[in-house]
Amino acid sequence: MKRKRELEKVSEINSAIEELSMMAKLKPGDNHDAAHIPTKTFLHVCNLVIQILDKIGPTMAVMRQDIHQNIQRLELFHDSDPSLYSNLVEIMKKEASEGNARKTTSSSRAFAWLTRSLDFTLALIQNISRDPEQSMEEAVEESYNITLKPWHGWISSAAFKVALKLVPDNKTFTNLLMGKDGNNKTLKEETQTLIALLSPFLEEIHSILRVYGMDRLKST
Repeated sequence: MKRKRELEKVSEINSAIEELSMMAKLKPGDNHDAAHIPTKTFLHVCNLVIQILDKIGPTMAVMRQDIHQNIQRLELFHDSDPSLYSNLVEIMKKEASEGNARKTTSSSRAFAWLTRSLDFTLALIQNISRDPEQSMEEAVEESYNITLKPWHGWISSAAFKVALKLVPDNKTFTNLLMGKDGNNKTLKEETQTLIALLSPFLEEIHSILRVYGMDRLKST
């Protein structure tokens, strides 16, 4: 019971830091054949991202749904054979060899889109950290434009533009991230740590996506 209360006090950002710290110990490096990205840990980080996006409100509804569907797809693969699907790089290697990696239902495609969702989250946190006075609407739009818009069709882009007016103000979003027991100083330290961990890890993932030709996928 005590452990449960302690976990409830941990922010989404702090939980993401813990998960990324564990993944950093398994950093892929330059040898892509030996790279290891644990499926369950990666998906846990993505689930934490959903919780952060929830705090932005209805603007993120479409993105949240896409993330959730891609998480479910990878979870189904993992649950069907945990020994085979425990490493996302091995999944991609297998699907690429079978010619299935670029199919709409592939795990590789789900992995690529989840990575882009993490790109968006990182860009948003970087924008807010760099310029706390920037409006949330501007921060969200700028982050979307550089991470997701190049790969979205006009329908997704148009839906995002309409929903953009519904984002909360900076103070509301910051308070939601901090939670009841948080403070600005702690939040700033946490976001800087998250950026330091997530940025290089995403660079490694993108290098792997390029190896398997999954870095230029567009929405269907």
